[in-house]
Amino acid sequence: MVPVVSYGLNGKKEDSAAKNGNLQPEQKLEAMPNFYPGLPETPLFGTDGIRGKAGEVLTANLALELGYWAGCVLKASTGDSGPFIIGQDSRNSSDMLATAITAGLTSAGLEVWQLGLCPTPCVAHLTRHSEAIGGIMISASHNPPEDNGIKFFSREGTKISTYQAEQIEKGLRGLAGTKYIGERWGRRYYRPQLVSLYQEALINGLSSESHLRGMKIVLDLAWGASAEIAPQIFQQLGAEIICLHARPDGDRINVQCGSTHLNKLQQAVIEYQAHMGFAFDGDADRVMAVDGTGQPVDGDYILYLWGQSLMREGKLPMNLLIATVMANLGFERAWSTAGGKFIRTAVGDQQVQAKMWETGAMLGGEQSGHVICHHYGVSGDGLQTALHIAGLVRNSGSSLESLVRNSFQRYPQILQNVRVVDPDKRAQWQKCEELQQVIAEAETTMAESGRILVRASGTEPLIRVMVESASADIANYWTTKLTEAVETYLVAR
Repeated sequence: MVPVVSYGLNGKKEDSAAKNGNLQPEQKLEAMPNFYPGLPETPLFGTDGIRGKAGEVLTANLALELGYWAGCVLKASTGDSGPFIIGQDSRNSSDMLATAITAGLTSAGLEVWQLGLCPTPCVAHLTRHSEAIGGIMISASHNPPEDNGIKFFSREGTKISTYQAEQIEKGLRGLAGTKYIGERWGRRYYRPQLVSLYQEALINGLSSESHLRGMKIVLDLAWGASAEIAPQIFQQLGAEIICLHARPDGDRINVQCGSTHLNKLQQAVIEYQAHMGFAFDGDADRVMAVDGTGQPVDGDYILYLWGQSLMREGKLPMNLLIATVMANLGFERAWSTAGGKFIRTAVGDQQVQAKMWETGAMLGGEQSGHVICHHYGVSGDGLQTALHIAGLVRNSGSSLESLVRNSFQRYPQILQNVRVVDPDKRAQWQKCEELQQVIAEAETTMAESGRILVRASGTEPLIRVMVESASADIANYWTTKLTEAVETYLVAR
């Protein structure tokens, strides 16, 4: 009989005989004891996996346990014991977390293929197109160098389900029934050569006329995961490229660069008289563009332009786009006027993905630059998006700035973040009656002429306030009032 260690609801360890390895779905996350030292009482998984400061929230011990329980849950879900694929960005803590989570997976009896440095969508693609039963990316995306994160993928190459995430977390918190002491250990293999298969898939997804010869393009690689692969692909397609922040650097990843800091890319596009520029975040699952005049081109414009192209080719079912609540109102109204259908979801590429599967939509994404096109993949992919937009511009015979100018007029949209450190206040902000009264007043006043969105970030300790209106003055007024209300009722108290 296989020996096991069993953890009851009180967190005490008991010897028992193996009966089954089933996890217990009826137990709620909010009722969990703090079995693993240092875990917050609130759910560990956010909108994009687990994220936090390396060495505090994300420790080697936690990563090891995560690897073990992820292996158990994915084995149970698939009925298979195939390998796991692990990739990472350039953060200094990524080696530590990748090594620890590998130890957890191999202790669950699973083989691990380590890719090393690569973009997040590379892990998603290779997981989907191999015998792997799961994938893991070690990255905190656009967060600063001291943070890190762990993203989990199913064998389909999509983010794991909420149910699977809850099952993993129950294991961490001692609610998973039995923990097996293995008699069969997995092996680790270092396979960076597999990244070339992802690179080939990106190029093969382009039309035969999508060369980039004659184009000058600036790439901001954010000292991150795209530093090696992105220049190779653009050069292979014939583009002349200028690279910024162009090597992996764990001390500087995302620092005043990349998709959340476009000023250096804007300056470089103008200085080098480039046709356009693209800025990736640390793990290259999203991208922001800059046109030849140095003006930013965000995910809303990218969706509109790519959607128009697919619509003309008859490749956009129902002329449907999926966007989030953050999408600009001008974008939505212009797309509807052009004969398109527009559906909004909650923030998060996982929410966009779910709605795309539900509706049969082929294109969706976020204003922040996460774009998913089911014609070519099942995950947000900054490199894929940049290549298709560059090819679209090249084949149009026009410029990116001209295409944007003829697409839609943005409503003035103002975004403000308020840091709310207390996790309970952040999680329960909707129960603050005083704040809700200010929100209701703003919504009533603006009516159909604008929109308000207040939400808790799923990846950072922030309450985000967004106001858009046909009038910039009105947008400014209500942004200030709402931000002050959040600070008064959630921070000062």
